[in-house]
Amino acid sequence: MIDYISGEIAELTPTVAVIDNGGIGYEINITIPDYSDLQNSKRTKLYVHEAIREDAHQLYGFTTRHSRELFRLLIGVSGVGANTARLILSAIPAPQLENAIAGGDEKLLKGVKGVGARTAQRIIVDLRDKIKVEGDAFIASIPDLSGASEDAVAALIMLGFQPQQTRKVLKKLFTDNPALTTEEAIKQALRLL
Repeated sequence: MIDYISGEIAELTPTVAVIDNGGIGYEINITIPDYSDLQNSKRTKLYVHEAIREDAHQLYGFTTRHSRELFRLLIGVSGVGANTARLILSAIPAPQLENAIAGGDEKLLKGVKGVGARTAQRIIVDLRDKIKVEGDAFIASIPDLSGASEDAVAALIMLGFQPQQTRKVLKKLFTDNPALTTEEAIKQALRLL
């Protein structure tokens, strides 16, 4: 499985970026907000979701792991395909989307092309519990961590822990002690999760 692809931006359109990595051009479907982020860049790193079907092998890329997580949550909803999820993330900024899901704002979701009343309701019902409220902010809105913390997040998710809860615990651990190694962070997080 591909986690990310980094390299030179060979071509860029509002929906597709071609990333040249080692002489191979990877055609990656992107969202409009990611297109805006990439416009003034010569090089990039995109977090990738692979969609392998019988008739196609498609890559979807995001400038943050958080956006990719939201994309994966959306395509996990029955009736929401990769293109619909990409349209949703293009039309509604991630924090606003999380607020809409947690707050049951069906009207905002129905405003996206291809999302009808049933699909909007299904998204809210299926994802409301996966986007937890913490104070005034949603846990899914925690900014990306880096280095050892991202390695620890990946390891704990592979062990079956929820991404949002894992990020919350690791953010606290690394805020308290930024010098933690990946191994130490995982051990401490296992006690708290």
